[in-house]
Amino acid sequence: MAMPGSQSANEYNTMSKIIIKRQIANQLLTHAQSSPEAEICGLIGIDKNNEMQTYSIPNIAEKPSHFFNMNPKLQIDAMRNMRKKNQTLFGIYHSHPSSPAKPSVTDLENATYPEANYFIISLNTTGVLEIRAYRICNKQFIELTLSLSDE
Repeated sequence: MAMPGSQSANEYNTMSKIIIKRQIANQLLTHAQSSPEAEICGLIGIDKNNEMQTYSIPNIAEKPSHFFNMNPKLQIDAMRNMRKKNQTLFGIYHSHPSSPAKPSVTDLENATYPEANYFIISLNTTGVLEIRAYRICNKQFIELTLSLSDE
């Protein structure tokens, strides 16, 4: 992840712009494309060197085409793995197979990590994949500027 060297991961999380490596974006898009009929979900960890890692977690929602619910055991395992690697939670991601990359009312109701960035991948338009990033502020999602880096 390309960030100014003087900023920590926590300081960076409070900004309105996020820069992620193209490799991470490609992992999110590939994961979403692997399940075009159901929402995919997972976590993104970040370390003190601003290196990110994705943690794909199975969606166990009753209606996975419209909602996501991470497998709780595997979500705990992913958080444990982050701690072992000295990472913190940077982001939570999921896809919208048939709607825009905008948070739904359910997304807001279920957003319980205000310190995390929320990434939504849309497969809504044939041939076009879209990722948008958000933060929770005053019980609302605020869209962030998302840029990709090759570094």
